[in-house]
Amino acid sequence: MASGKRVAVVTGASTGIGRATAVRLAREPGAELVLVARREELLRELAEQLPCRATYVAVDLTDAEAPQRVRSHLEAEHGGDLHLLVNNAGASWRASFAEGGYENVRRHMELNFDAVVRLTEALLPLLRASAPSAIVNVASTAGRVARARTGSYSASKFALIGWTDALYAEEKPNRVHVGMVLPGFIKTEGFPATELREKAVTRWIVSKPEKVAEAIYECGPGGRAERYVPRPYGVAAALRILTPSLVRRVLGGGAASNLTTSTAGDREKSSDSG
Repeated sequence: MASGKRVAVVTGASTGIGRATAVRLAREPGAELVLVARREELLRELAEQLPCRATYVAVDLTDAEAPQRVRSHLEAEHGGDLHLLVNNAGASWRASFAEGGYENVRRHMELNFDAVVRLTEALLPLLRASAPSAIVNVASTAGRVARARTGSYSASKFALIGWTDALYAEEKPNRVHVGMVLPGFIKTEGFPATELREKAVTRWIVSKPEKVAEAIYECGPGGRAERYVPRPYGVAAALRILTPSLVRRVLGGGAASNLTTSTAGDREKSSDSG
């Protein structure tokens, strides 16, 4: 980032990728951070630890008033400036469609897509006024390649990817860059990937939040279009387009069971917005 005041909002900032992103951005000259998540105690602890000015908004992003609360906080505490919005908050609840039905699709869309759109709508005027600025949407490799029992999660991320591509084209003339990061398996509180880390054959495919945080920086202030983390996951996305039948056979076979993981959402059986 260039010198001078640079205000960034990071959602899902209490743990995992969001926390790592806040730590990464705090190293930049002139950084001011607004940390957004549900758990106020964790946000307060992080804000006190960062080497820059950091404020926070403890809110469930699916609440109707959440976008306006974040915007009002920016206007009151940071003069309405906003140079970077990182839409990171999200969750997953594993279930087949027969088991979870529409309700499982609805709650994924509510948090992973609708909440992102609503917050971006509220903050876009501030981003335009502060341009050059950037938005980074944290999607997922699952938004390119879907697996059994993750269909609802994939649907929300597929939607986010399509909307992000369109938003990039729309906001480029306004000098608001829109980047996207597509993580694979990352060890976080919400996605611990325990099953993969316990097996030697799959341990190598699990990456760290800090790697995603660096990719978020590259796709925000760095101006890149998108990044896969780890990078080889991009091959799977390309194969899905080039050889769809092969990818379906592989993901529908027994070998795909090695990629089955549980999430924090499965344990809690309740909504999670960071």
